[in-house]
Amino acid sequence: MARSMWKGAISFGLVHIPVEMYPAVSNNALDLTMLDRRDFSPIGFKRYNKTTQKEVSWDDIVKGYEYESGEYVVLSDEDLRRANPEATATIDILAFVDAGDVPLLYYDHPYYLAPGKGGDKVYALLRETLKKVGKIGIAHVVIRVKQHLAALVCEGDTIVLNTLRYPDEIRDAGELKIPSAKAKSAAVSDKELKMAMALVEGMSEDWDPGQYHDDYREDLLALVEKKIKAKQTKTITMPDPDEKPAKSTNVIDLVALLQASLGKKPGKGKVAVDEDDDDEPPPPKRAPKPVEDEDEDEAPPPRTRRTASSREPATASAKRTSAKAAAKPAAKASAKPAAKKAAAKTTRATAAASKAPARRKKAA
Repeated sequence: MARSMWKGAISFGLVHIPVEMYPAVSNNALDLTMLDRRDFSPIGFKRYNKTTQKEVSWDDIVKGYEYESGEYVVLSDEDLRRANPEATATIDILAFVDAGDVPLLYYDHPYYLAPGKGGDKVYALLRETLKKVGKIGIAHVVIRVKQHLAALVCEGDTIVLNTLRYPDEIRDAGELKIPSAKAKSAAVSDKELKMAMALVEGMSEDWDPGQYHDDYREDLLALVEKKIKAKQTKTITMPDPDEKPAKSTNVIDLVALLQASLGKKPGKGKVAVDEDDDDEPPPPKRAPKPVEDEDEDEAPPPRTRRTASSREPATASAKRTSAKAAAKPAAKASAKPAAKKAAAKTTRATAAASKAPARRKKAA
């Protein structure tokens, strides 16, 4: 744990709780050094006297307030303390409010408060009281040279001082083009709302801060290792001139996006939407018509469109078809004797015609 950055006391009513303040967060951003691209040497910044152009050491630097152009009032650390000794040494609780009444927009920076010497009991008393009543303390505290509005919040067994922004530090959102709930361009249908609620419900889980980490920082460090192994530490990567930015569109199919988020596949042209119990059920599917058994070797005849007057029962049609099939062999059988008789008559007539001239000669 870092050394304390502030020592003082929490004060409300006649209660005085000695505390020490410690940083509650750390900055894990990558510390990038500025280099001269010509020889990749680090760039330094000098503290110099703008009149003499000479460098100034830390021991010779003091702070001052410019009350006129080029004229300053020097303020030392002791001057800053003497301006209001009580404000610089106490966390003065002004009121207790419900935690839900303070918008998250006002919260700025957290600090841990630990009990000072002899302050364990009163520290625990304030902590347990805040937990029981469900309140947070709104206070004033001076850190360095600025007075902050702050909230005292219980996190487990620790009292956390979270600095708050003043109202005049928060910009008015009225300058932005925020659609109202009644705007036609932002109208949300019941179906879209139900699907969005289903998506939120499906992604809901218990708060576990340990599962979240800085992916970008890890990827950037992996890129650094890759460039080191490839011996490209002095290679300046330039953007690809052929790469074009993705085109954006203002037309958004919100239902399709929600369905894709829910893992559903929308159909072509239409979006498949799960209907709730209170919606109308889909029409029942028609049962397929029974297909008559057909011979496996014979292809089914093509379907022909018939008028209502030409429709007959299937049994009558089958009987007529079988009768025609039976009549064909019978007709063939009866045709054979008739053909033989006709052939015999023709033969006899031919023979008689050939004998007639001979008989005429004999008679002569």
